[in-house]
Amino acid sequence: MTENYQIEPRIEFREVSLAFDDQVVLDHVSFTVAPGEMKLMLGESGGGKSMILKLVLGLEKPDSGEIFVDGEEITRFPEEELNRLRERMGIVFQEGALFDSLTVFENVAYRLQERGEDEKEIERKVEQILEFVGLRGVEDKLPSELSGGMKRRVAIARAVVDEPEIVLFDEPTTGLDPPTAGTICELALKLRDLRGVSSIWVTHRLEDVRFLTSKYIAAAWPDQTNGDQIEAKQLKIEDEGDKLRLVNTKIVMLHHGRIIFEGPDEEFWHSDDPFIREFLEFDTTVYEHFDGHTA
Repeated sequence: MTENYQIEPRIEFREVSLAFDDQVVLDHVSFTVAPGEMKLMLGESGGGKSMILKLVLGLEKPDSGEIFVDGEEITRFPEEELNRLRERMGIVFQEGALFDSLTVFENVAYRLQERGEDEKEIERKVEQILEFVGLRGVEDKLPSELSGGMKRRVAIARAVVDEPEIVLFDEPTTGLDPPTAGTICELALKLRDLRGVSSIWVTHRLEDVRFLTSKYIAAAWPDQTNGDQIEAKQLKIEDEGDKLRLVNTKIVMLHHGRIIFEGPDEEFWHSDDPFIREFLEFDTTVYEHFDGHTA
């Protein structure tokens, strides 16, 4: 007899509602994020996008509904359990939120040192993740010596140095020039396609959405790699094309606290919903086509 196996979502919201006084932030919101899936959260300013991240982290509690992370319902977790949960996630803030008095190495190693990991193992992990984000050689620099884009890459390195299965991005490309924003998006592709990370990417930038929903990382075959490590020169960004459609990246549009769209980008761009049409037409930012340069 054939058994049916259902893959458990990494994150699941079930009928989640939240309001402050008479202001509704989320209104019966339900969605899932599967293993290795990216959900792109769009909506008007103050429309609940970043609140979803706070709820996943347990920094806010919903008025009603359930929130599951790796199968655990977290809305009634005590702080001790929430801290255990947060240790299994990475989060990248818009500002980067680096420690100004610590070097790049010390910033990235901070969580590992807090856990009391072996110093040699910490050094190995930090070196590996800085290579992953393209920042080898800046270990001894302070944040004040880095560009905005480099700070964001350090923030990503710090968020994923312990290889979390869930990463939350809160407006990670805001304030960056288009090429630098493209680099941050490339890192998100690497996490999704090479490490199988589940993520929520909160943004108002349609450039990010176009990039993340239409491109993927192609890597060399194992016998072309250096052991288990895939070198940067062996990675290439490819367009999904006519014969391939990405199924691991979907758009979620919030409006007045409700999800009015969830699905692939092909349907999103052609949606007849009045708010989505207005949202797309209002965006006057020139879309930069980031060609597949080395990730």
